[in-house]
This record gives sequence, structure tokens and C-alpha cells, in this order.
Amino acid sequence: MENGQSSTGDTKLDQAVRQWLQYDKNPKTVSMVKDLVKEGAVEALRKCFSSRMEFGTAGLRAAMGPGISCMNDLTIIQTTQGFCHYLEQSLGNLKERGVVIGYDARAHPPSGGSSKRFASLAAAVFISRGVPVHLFSDITPTPFVPFTVSHLGLCAGIMVTASHNPKQDNGYKVYWENGAQIVSPHDKGIAKAIEENLEPWPESWNTEEALKSSLLKDPYQDINTQYFKAIQKHCHHRDINKSSEVKIVHTSVHGVGHTFVQSAFKAFDLHPPFAVEEQKDPDPEFPTVKYPNPEEGEGVLTLSFALAEREGATVVFANDPDADRLAIAEKQESGQWRVFSGNELGALLGWWMFRCWKQQNSDAAAVKSLYMLSSTVSSKILRAIALKEGFHFEETLTGFKWMGNRARDLLNQDKTVLFAFEEAIGYMCSPSVLDKDGVSAAAIAGEMVSYLAMKKTSLSQQLTAIYTEYGYHISKNSYFICHDQDVIRSLFECLRNYSGKKDSYPTECGRFSISAVRDLTTGYDSNQPDNKAVLPTSKSSQMITFSFTNGGVATMRTSGTEPKIKYYTELCAAPGNSDATQLKKELDDLVDAIVKDFFEPEKNKLQPKPE
Repeated sequence: MENGQSSTGDTKLDQAVRQWLQYDKNPKTVSMVKDLVKEGAVEALRKCFSSRMEFGTAGLRAAMGPGISCMNDLTIIQTTQGFCHYLEQSLGNLKERGVVIGYDARAHPPSGGSSKRFASLAAAVFISRGVPVHLFSDITPTPFVPFTVSHLGLCAGIMVTASHNPKQDNGYKVYWENGAQIVSPHDKGIAKAIEENLEPWPESWNTEEALKSSLLKDPYQDINTQYFKAIQKHCHHRDINKSSEVKIVHTSVHGVGHTFVQSAFKAFDLHPPFAVEEQKDPDPEFPTVKYPNPEEGEGVLTLSFALAEREGATVVFANDPDADRLAIAEKQESGQWRVFSGNELGALLGWWMFRCWKQQNSDAAAVKSLYMLSSTVSSKILRAIALKEGFHFEETLTGFKWMGNRARDLLNQDKTVLFAFEEAIGYMCSPSVLDKDGVSAAAIAGEMVSYLAMKKTSLSQQLTAIYTEYGYHISKNSYFICHDQDVIRSLFECLRNYSGKKDSYPTECGRFSISAVRDLTTGYDSNQPDNKAVLPTSKSSQMITFSFTNGGVATMRTSGTEPKIKYYTELCAAPGNSDATQLKKELDDLVDAIVKDFFEPEKNKLQPKPE
């Protein structure tokens, strides 16, 4: 290899390294690559250079570090050049309307990468092409980016965040002009444009000049004001909020949420929540938690429970680090804490949003243009409420990109989209953000808690009341860890050819009879007259749903961002069947049968979810 570099013995790898060193101007990642070459660390180099991060509908997510498989200055420039080029081709008025860029507090000192640095490089790329950029001057929650796209009528938005991933990761999330995350074919178009624009444009590295440009605006103050103004439309019980004596603890888990949730509570005239001191300030090291993910439950909430005990608080709210998700726990009469699942919170918030809407709307016909949405792996509780109350319920594929885009379509037809949720503690309670939003959800949940406290009832009691009225919906979700793509593929292929023939899915699982199968990888659905699935299909991810004769539903799918095979199960009982203990036992038995017969963890060497 020239440039005084020794060869790795792999021509293709040498070429990739040579191109990298020619393009990269970050001294830290340059010296990391040079050191690896010097040490002859061929395997490590292959890991960095064998394949480029895949740009999908969720944008990018990977570890920060050197090479094309990681998040770093150069890959951010290349990605943004591709995105900018694609926008130039797709939208004629990009230079009039511009884009917004936000970022969280992640940082990786060894490679010199950080969300703020990546955001300013992305801004430099757009500005070098004469595109106006609204770059936030400080960290913001993810929902602020889609809010800004819609509020200012921009062409696109970028949020630099890895949400609740481990600390070494970062990500690049993209919103289209409709205020929702991109869906196909935009991802493929952007990926192609990235490959065609790998060499940095002359001004792409020049963040200093870009930050002085007249094309750069800071939307921070304006959006801060407008966002909290917009969510106040969902505040219906200001007097109760003002006088409420309920005490709530809030943690932002070392992320961006603290300031914004305090402001959201203030916008609703709620008493400020008690902040968990050790976790309230942004810290890219996430020092007090193993995983900065409130979905993992109690481990993340240990400090919150301790503070609640000290302050006499009965409810805990937790945001993930980019504040687009919300977890809630409540102290039970036994003194134990109950962490609600995403499905249970979906039931509570869905009930609450409809109740408030009904109080505001006396016109009986208005319910006909009212919609709620949830993803296909989430609880069917909204379907049960919709059937009884007369509004519309729709299911989408997994992920808020689908719900956001469907919500936009409905809003364009003058429909009201009241609420959307997914079981992964994501809630959209306001159409001003067409994505999950843990900030507005915190304020709305705060008002719900205050209202219930005034009625001398708890979240747990209200949840039971919802199930009594609309039918019990008991769910159990978990996952197995598997790093071997071949094992994952063969596991799903076995289910598709269960009796040795093609499309011969299982007809039973243990003692449970299967009534229908839907496979969104192949597009097969036994429930449809022509056996063709109605929801969009995707060959790039695995997803099979089994319906059982006992009212059970189970979906097995792969994760787009993690090495997991996830399962989602639910037992939906008719109203009146209120033997929760019996229903729970039935679901436990069903899950055990699915794990034993369909996952076969020993045979497939699957690691269970860590306790």
C-alpha cells in the first residue's frame, strides 16, 4: 500500500482503507485506522470496512468509530450528501424551504464523534448546496424534529440520536416533508444516492464557515414556545391539575428529557415532577444504568423508586434518552411497584384520550371520522374500545413510520387521529407530532393521574375498569438473542414448511389449535379469500403471526436494529370474562408451547432475554 502504509494482504481491503485515508479529515479516526494497519489487525479492519452501514427506513444506527460500518464524521458527510442529492432530485423547492437538524447528547471521545458534531457536519453539507438549515443550538427531544418539519413546512428533518441503544452507538433518523419518518422507496433512493456521492464535496468539512452562514437559523426558542403551545390543546382539566396533590417522580435516564418534561408539566399547570438528581443531566456515559432503556423495567427505575419512597410519591415517569418514549410505574397497596407494559399504558392513554374527546364533542356523528391506530404487534385493546364506542381503529405494520404516514393520510382527508401507540412504550397523543412523543405523553399522563387521584382511584384500578368494560387483553412479550442470521432464517423457514411441504404452516402448538396464519415476509395470509396479506410485506425482515382458537395471537419477528428474535403474544377475552388469573395462566401455557415448539432455544442456541 502506498502513503507509507503496509499492505494487509487483501487487495479489496487495502483499497477501502486507502480511499478512507484519502477522504477522512478527522485526525482521531485517521490515526485509529493507521494504527490498525500498522498492527496488521486485519480482522478488525475487515469489521470496519467490509460493508457500509445499511440506510433503511429507520435511517442509520451503528457504533461510533472508524470505517464505513460505523458512525463517524466521514460516514455522516457521505450519508448527508446522498440525502441532500436525493432531496434535490425529489423536491423542486428545497432551496426555498430548507431542512431541520436536531441532536441528542451522545458522544464518543475515542473517535471524536458526537451527536452535536454530526449535526453540524450535516448542516455544512446542506449549506454548501445553498439549502437553508434550521439547526437547533442545543440538545432537543426527537419529537421536536418532526414537529418543526410540520410547523415550518420544511422539506425534511434529521435527528442525530441512537435513542435507548448502548452508549457507544449513534444514529441518523430521517423525516420526510409530511412530518413522518420515511418509508420505502425513499430509503432505497437515499441509499443509492449515498453510494453515488461518497467523495466529500469541497465544503462538506467546513463547519466553521457553515455556522457563520446566513442560511443557518436556530429554531430553538421559537419551537420551544410553539411546541408547548400546541400540546396545550390536549389539556382538559387545568383546575384539577392546579389543585392536585399527587406526587410524581420523573427520570430522563441521563438523556435530554428533563427540561422539556418540566416545561410540559408547567404548560398543563401540573406541579413539577421530582427529578432523579443522579440522572437528570445529559451524560453520554449513562453511568447509573446498564442499558439506558426504560423498557427494560425495574433496573433502570431503581433510583426513581428510591426517590419516590423518600418524597412519598406514588407514580414514576421515565423517558428514554431521546425522550420519544415513556414508561410509567405505580406503587401498589402492597408497597410493591408495578411497571406498566406498553400495552397497558396504550389501554390507559387510549381510554383517556377518547374520554376527553367525548366530553368536548357532543355531536354524535363526529365519532364516525375519529381514528386510533396501533402497530400489528401491539395490544388489540383499541380495537375493542373502537367496536363499542363507534370510532375507527386501524392496524399498521410495526414501527411509528407506518402510523405516522397513515395518520398524515387520514389528516389530509379531514379525519381526526386521536391516538396511536406501539407496545414498545411509544405514544402519539397529538397530531402536531407524527411520531412517538414521550414529552407530550408525560404531560397528558400527568393530567390523567391527577384526574384519577381526584376520583380516589389509581392507574391499576382504572386499567381493571377498562378491561372489565371492553374485555381483558393480557399480553406477554419478550425476545431471544441470536447473532447468527442463518439460524434465524432456518428457524422461520421451518415454520413455513412445517410438514415438509412449501407453505405448510403449523396447525397446532402444543395443546393449542391454530386458526389462522399471516406471514408478512412472504405475503401469505390464510384469513384472506385469496390467501394474500393486506398489510405491506417485506422480504428483508421475518414476521409471522399465528391466531389461535382460544383468542390468542402470537407474532414472531426479527428486530431491525438489534440481534433479537422478538415475540409478542396476547389473549383477548370478550367483555364479562373477568377471571384474570385463569386468562394469565392460559397465556403463560401458550407462550411456553411457542418457545418449546417454534423457537426451540436449545437446538438453535438462542440466548434468553437477560433478567
